[in-house]
Amino acid sequence: MTTAIATPAVPQAPLWSAPRAHAWYAQQPRILGANFIPASAINQLEMWQAETFDTERIDLELGWAAGLGMNTMRVFLHDLLWAQDAEGLKQRIDTYLEIATRHGIRTMLVLFDSCWDPRPALGRQRLPMPGIHNSGWVQSPGAAQLADPASYPALRAYVEDIVTSFGQDDRVWCWDLWNEPDNQGGGMGYYLQFEAKDKIALVAKLLPQVFGWAQACAPQQPLTSGIWFGDDWSPSSTLLNDVQKAQLALSDIVTFHDYSWPEKFLARIRQLQAYGRPLVCTEYMARGMGSTFDSTLQIARAESIGMINWGFVAGKSQTNMPWDSWKNPYTFAPPSVWFHDVLHEDGTPYRAYEVELLRQHGTAK
Repeated sequence: MTTAIATPAVPQAPLWSAPRAHAWYAQQPRILGANFIPASAINQLEMWQAETFDTERIDLELGWAAGLGMNTMRVFLHDLLWAQDAEGLKQRIDTYLEIATRHGIRTMLVLFDSCWDPRPALGRQRLPMPGIHNSGWVQSPGAAQLADPASYPALRAYVEDIVTSFGQDDRVWCWDLWNEPDNQGGGMGYYLQFEAKDKIALVAKLLPQVFGWAQACAPQQPLTSGIWFGDDWSPSSTLLNDVQKAQLALSDIVTFHDYSWPEKFLARIRQLQAYGRPLVCTEYMARGMGSTFDSTLQIARAESIGMINWGFVAGKSQTNMPWDSWKNPYTFAPPSVWFHDVLHEDGTPYRAYEVELLRQHGTAK
């Protein structure tokens, strides 16, 4: 039985109908890929800024991804890049998409992100902190922008320009408008002191507007924002916050994150299937948390779930380090088990067995 969730009483964009979403999904290949940032970049800014836009490394790594059977990458943008040089950013996005397409890879573009450092700054990015997971990743918009409504017209212009520019581009298969919008205090709470006051309330008001801005551009691709925390995501849940309600009410396809054991992964799928829309898991695979390719891909194949794991090549983002490295940095020795990531920086697999599982999943009927 399909259950509709009440849409928040705020300005909103028209949704795709459920039949339209399922018809679109039926035309897609089995979605398999990773969240992508080249090993040479510590964050979104370093990936995309003209001085550090590393096409050679991007081409190399996407070639490796294609060799593993991956056909999809989830890639993060940043509003400050657009504010600095909109035309230059769009040219670099086009170049990236050209490279990805040569390797048979389509792209999910992420416009905003509430994770990690809320003090983004253009220019040269800091070096990785030794032994610490994602020590340079930055939010978009930053805390100062989020707390200042006067910055919102610029955020709207960014959304409208990027979605209009690539909204009819077959190389882009989906728009993830805001990654983990109700996340705060990343780095095991380290960044909480720098977050905007009343961040979640601010995001709850802004997120539906972002959906409206994007949908008004009439993209051919679906819009989404993935739910990521909590134990009950069902339509009858009384535990959903206002941000989660907006995500589930306004997304054309339902996306979610899960880094838990297979039993919980399957339980979350069952909860989300009640919304009657295609499902894509846009973050998973944290070995130390019980989320592995071994079990998760088998469930996904049986349930027709698109799968995009966190991390591809271990590099400056250091996401092979566990989250708790913020409390106990791995400065003298690597972790006994990698947390995320699939390949070493030279392209060799962390585990050959995992690489074979990915290839099998990508080619299985």
